[in-house]
Amino acid sequence: MTDLQASLIAIGGVIVVGVIAYNKWQEHKAKKSVERAFSSSHDDVLMGASSAPVSVGERQEPHFSQHDMEAVQQESIAQDVPADVHAAEAPLDESTPVESINLAEEKELPVDYLIDCTVPLTLSSQLRGEKVLAATQSLRSVGGKPIHFVGQRVDGGWEAITHGSIYKSLTAGVQLANRNNALNELEYSEFVMRLRQICDDFDADPDVPDMTEVMVTARSLHHFVAEHDAKLGINVQSKGAPWSVTTLLSALERQGFDVRPEGRLVMPDGDGGVLFSLSTNVTLAEETTNRLTLLLDVPVVSPSRDGFGAMVACARSLASRLDGAVVDDGGQPLSDEVLAEIAGQIDAFYADMESSDIPAGSTRALRLFN
Repeated sequence: MTDLQASLIAIGGVIVVGVIAYNKWQEHKAKKSVERAFSSSHDDVLMGASSAPVSVGERQEPHFSQHDMEAVQQESIAQDVPADVHAAEAPLDESTPVESINLAEEKELPVDYLIDCTVPLTLSSQLRGEKVLAATQSLRSVGGKPIHFVGQRVDGGWEAITHGSIYKSLTAGVQLANRNNALNELEYSEFVMRLRQICDDFDADPDVPDMTEVMVTARSLHHFVAEHDAKLGINVQSKGAPWSVTTLLSALERQGFDVRPEGRLVMPDGDGGVLFSLSTNVTLAEETTNRLTLLLDVPVVSPSRDGFGAMVACARSLASRLDGAVVDDGGQPLSDEVLAEIAGQIDAFYADMESSDIPAGSTRALRLFN
């Protein structure tokens, strides 16, 4: 080996050692920066407050497109559906002795006249809840659309099927649409076929709505869902070294975020729901990240919870603690003026959902946007 070769080998070794040492120093620096950011014990407006599963790939830029704003201006879903279509949703017609479900009861029942195709079942004799539950256990969904049953007690009231109750009539309901698609002909045919089998066991007579009318209603409802399926995301971008993921996740969990089994981070709303979610934008195998993304699933959060305001407050708090900046997907800072404009558009969006009798965050909205 010549002196030149030996010198080159020595220089290469020094470079390799230097690179390793620099990487270790960067890792240590990232970990310490996160620890310092969350070491403060002072109160945080958002973190002290109470707070669905959405992937980052589904989110939109933090603004409403023209398409979204047209959705805000569209007529309500009830106006889109012809009046005669809802005849398929009436629990019973005038020829039957069974009383219909009143509006006050409907709000608490799992069968909903607005988002379900309802099928009244006239019974030849009264049935116990235990028998109904056993017979309907196998019919819970078709094509991802949930199916529910309600019964009319002997005292005239309606309820979800319950052990110990006695029913003089039943109503079945299959959800007409969800985020993925509308109820289609094959799914409806399967629902009717399996429902008729149950009716044979009960000696019941189902009043099955016409398929054509049901399909019109289903497509109209899915159109509403598609037009109101909005997700808004904002980002917190590091101004310097990337953050240690391990330390970051531990700190976020201590500050109120829940870590779900699939690895998502969510801020609970304090009532069993989700206010917004957070992503580190990296896989579990990676050690650092330089960007966090907060995501609001707009139609499933009630306006009273101010999900967007809470998400913005959280992003600002994280940016302050972690030496970051609140930015859009392109890395451009989001000014107060832009955020205020978005908030106004969300208010209009919520008003449109309310006028359609499907308020954001309601049971109806949670079912449709599941």
